[in-house]
Amino acid sequence: MSPEDQHHHRDHHSDHVSVNPLFARPGEDSVASKYHLEDDGMLPETAYQIVHDETMLDGNARLNLATFVSTWMDPHAEKLYAESFDKNMIDKDEYPQTAAIETYGWRILADLWNAPDPEKALGTSTVGSSEACMLAGLAFKRRWQHARRAAGRPTDRPNLVMSSAVQVCWEKFCNYWDVEARYVPITEEHKTLDGHDLASYVDENTIGVVAILGVTYTGMYEPVEKISAALDVIQASTGLDVPIHVDGASGAMIAPFLQPDLVWDFRLPRVHSVSTSGHKYGLVYPGLGWVVWRSAEYLPEDLVFRVSYLGGEMPTFALNFSRPGAQVLLQFYLFLRLGRSGYTAVQQAAQDVALYLSSGIAKIPAFELWNDGSDIPVFAWRLREGHTESWTLYDLSDRLRARGWLVPAYPMPDSLSNLTVQRIVVRNGMSMDLAASLLEVVEEETAALDRLPGPLPHVVEKSAFHH
Repeated sequence: MSPEDQHHHRDHHSDHVSVNPLFARPGEDSVASKYHLEDDGMLPETAYQIVHDETMLDGNARLNLATFVSTWMDPHAEKLYAESFDKNMIDKDEYPQTAAIETYGWRILADLWNAPDPEKALGTSTVGSSEACMLAGLAFKRRWQHARRAAGRPTDRPNLVMSSAVQVCWEKFCNYWDVEARYVPITEEHKTLDGHDLASYVDENTIGVVAILGVTYTGMYEPVEKISAALDVIQASTGLDVPIHVDGASGAMIAPFLQPDLVWDFRLPRVHSVSTSGHKYGLVYPGLGWVVWRSAEYLPEDLVFRVSYLGGEMPTFALNFSRPGAQVLLQFYLFLRLGRSGYTAVQQAAQDVALYLSSGIAKIPAFELWNDGSDIPVFAWRLREGHTESWTLYDLSDRLRARGWLVPAYPMPDSLSNLTVQRIVVRNGMSMDLAASLLEVVEEETAALDRLPGPLPHVVEKSAFHH
């Protein structure tokens, strides 16, 4: 080919790049830059394909039994999501109806959680339940500071009491806002924070106690009513009136439907606030959280900012400012779509699957259940003592991952750090048929591990679980 022909060929190539086979296009025929912007861009179809192909490596979200976060919504929800992902939740002047729907959301939750007067409750949506917990903790700290100053007492040493199995967001709260974290250890005898020995941790500097409705490690409920009763005894003997925040990231969207007679919520006067994850058993795609206070008096007014923004004035109490509004609309869609009976049916189906799986795991001689999934649809198990020295639950987790299933193994909190458990989270979208397939795989891989002629090497130290 002559130089003139080669030049013409190159020009022709660049002029008609859109008709080239996709994986021969510029961008697809080389390694995409990961750490700096290229001088020129590429066709949208090419950029899409590169990102799409990279995320294929993430695996199948519905087979991820490690996460609590929703991985499925129906087509109507996805349509609504696509129509509203440009809405900014913070811009209440531009999107007043979205702001109104946010209010509908936390009002519904206030009623669901038995607030004495839902009309007088106060709440907000958040990016997730971690932000909701931070806001509840800040309200605790500020109310405590006001009371201490009014009494002429120092405010420099606040502490927060919680289980050693608390979710990491509470560790962050204490770290970020200079609050001493007081961890009540869980033990074989006391598997959750249950009020036992609480007086040893509470004093005049305690801003509140966190009760977890659905412990991240195991899925068990902490008995909020027992914790409240223990604090009643402490108040009777010391005069200390210590409030409770219920971290209901998972359980606050399970208990009202599956255990409606369980007293854990605003029926207990000591419960000042409750938080939950809309994107967990609220059944919404990430990220959405909610926090509700039983009445306005429990959210100090000096924490609420009244700001002028894009032509309007609005109150705001949040760590984030601009954030998506679509998930708030999705939550209201589900409240309308499902109602109480629908949420009950969805959560009951998930719990049925969890109980089916836990009963199957319990029948395998290698394992012993820590709990069975009868609180939230989450359960954990450990290796039966003396069963084997050749393999661990980490080995089983690795083998399940190779079969497509993500089932984490991890050490329990510090007081039980010598104990390793494995955990399954059952979410909407996990059918009984899929559960039967998983149980079959667990049985097969456990039997294969038991047939090993000698112990497996373990060279990688496993870290604690934080999700």
